[in-house]
Amino acid sequence: MNDNKLNLRDRKCIPCSGKETPLKGSSLKPYMDSLHPQWNVVDEHHLVKVFKFKDFKSALVFTNAVGELAEAEGHHPVIELTWGRVTVTTWTHKINGLSENDFIMASKIEAIGGA
Repeated sequence: MNDNKLNLRDRKCIPCSGKETPLKGSSLKPYMDSLHPQWNVVDEHHLVKVFKFKDFKSALVFTNAVGELAEAEGHHPVIELTWGRVTVTTWTHKINGLSENDFIMASKIEAIGGA
């Protein structure tokens, strides 16, 4: 990780009150720069990344690990599992948009599943 990247992986998700303003526009850039480029911001509303695996079992192991992480962080992404592929989508439901928690989760999910 270079010095310009945020150290998201070591942070903990903090519950939102629902009064926070979703991240938009230029405020998203430092967060996106800290993630693998395969993460996509969709409509400045949610993050999506597709993880590919050699088979269903490997994808399932990853899915279960993401589920454990989600419980530990109290921040729950949408996880779509199919043969050899897991699509992870995350946004902060209370604010109907992106928060720092989504980027923290994405960074931690990357550590589980690689690039």
